[in-house]
Amino acid sequence: MKKKLLGLYIKMMHPVKNEKGAQSLEWLGLAALLILVLGLISQAVSKQENSIGEIISNIIKKITEMVG
Repeated sequence: MKKKLLGLYIKMMHPVKNEKGAQSLEWLGLAALLILVLGLISQAVSKQENSIGEIISNIIKKITEMVG
């Protein structure tokens, strides 16, 4: 019985420990974040209403409000 339970445990835990593709997913997330930040900066610079420092401080302020 102990051998069967151990075999079952190994079969169930093997897919969980398999991390193939996890690093690729992390790189895709970083790339998406970079594109988002570059898009925000390009929109902020294109309007030229406020200084870039003001816009960045507003973005940081809003993020800290969301986070808590």
